[in-house]
Amino acid sequence: MKRYLILEDGSSFEGEGFGASIISTGELAIQTGNFGYQEALTDPTNAGKILVFTAPMIGGNGINAIDYESINPTVKGIIANDVARNISDSENFQDLNSFLQEKNIPALYAVDTRALVHLLITEKTIKASIMDASDAHAFDQIKALVLPKNKSAAVSTKNAYAAPNVGKTVAVLDLGLKHSMLRELSLRKINATVLPFDASVTDIDNLRPDGIIISGGPGKAAEVKATLEPVFSHFYGKYPIWGIGLGFLALSDYLNFELVDLPEEFNGTNYPVIEQNCNHIWQTAMNISQLVLADSVQMEMKQEYFDLHSDLLAGFCNPQKKIIGTAFNAEGAPGSLDALSIFDDFVKMMG
Repeated sequence: MKRYLILEDGSSFEGEGFGASIISTGELAIQTGNFGYQEALTDPTNAGKILVFTAPMIGGNGINAIDYESINPTVKGIIANDVARNISDSENFQDLNSFLQEKNIPALYAVDTRALVHLLITEKTIKASIMDASDAHAFDQIKALVLPKNKSAAVSTKNAYAAPNVGKTVAVLDLGLKHSMLRELSLRKINATVLPFDASVTDIDNLRPDGIIISGGPGKAAEVKATLEPVFSHFYGKYPIWGIGLGFLALSDYLNFELVDLPEEFNGTNYPVIEQNCNHIWQTAMNISQLVLADSVQMEMKQEYFDLHSDLLAGFCNPQKKIIGTAFNAEGAPGSLDALSIFDDFVKMMG
């Protein structure tokens, strides 16, 4: 069935529709990973986005129960060059088309994804819709729609819940966390309690935590600043704090580090960072639109991690101040496991 990707600039791309047949509008975003489409689709950091996959084909592995990053995906659609028709015949796997229909997510394939990538390199934000027609009425509709702000509030848990274990206790503020992050904590016997993004100082204090994690999530630091400022002010220097993704940006903003917009947003599994003191290069997964200007960091760090594309700061560690910040997802998922040692560093920081 022919369907169309309509862009707010008046251009359109024809493709073959699959998944849900609904009309959907979101922010167009490149997904550069060559694998891990299930994790990308279910990552809450991609809330509100229509993902353009640069991989030549997706769907070959199907969908399985292990690789969900959230149970209910919040992407607005996916665009692909091609989609695999056949997957493993194991009953443990679901084909991508059925999954998208079940989750009410529209999709297109046989689209010129290279042209879309070129557009996104020159335009930072593009509003787009997946529709049944490419006409004046369709363009009027997309122009009238407004993209939502503060998406962390929409994807965060509404109620606290436990991911129990027998070791140190960690309070995790959910700005849009990934399940694989909780899995890595559990493997280290961390007793985690996940709290809403706007949890109060009292809510956290009542857990008597050994450490605090501010998770990744969609949006900008300014959108969560008001809720996180009291948390940082009360707990900074008292308990170890690890900011990931959006949490990294919020922690950096609190420390008065200058945040710099990236020329193109990072959204994939192939972003190298260099560990300064030992010159190790890690391949990392990122989903972020800003990094830190290194010259703005007026603090001695035990370790710093620089993005090799831009020389901007993508991570830091200061045991004396009890802080870790990583723009990248240390758990990968999808991505390499190069940065898993960050979890061990955080555990050590809790003593």
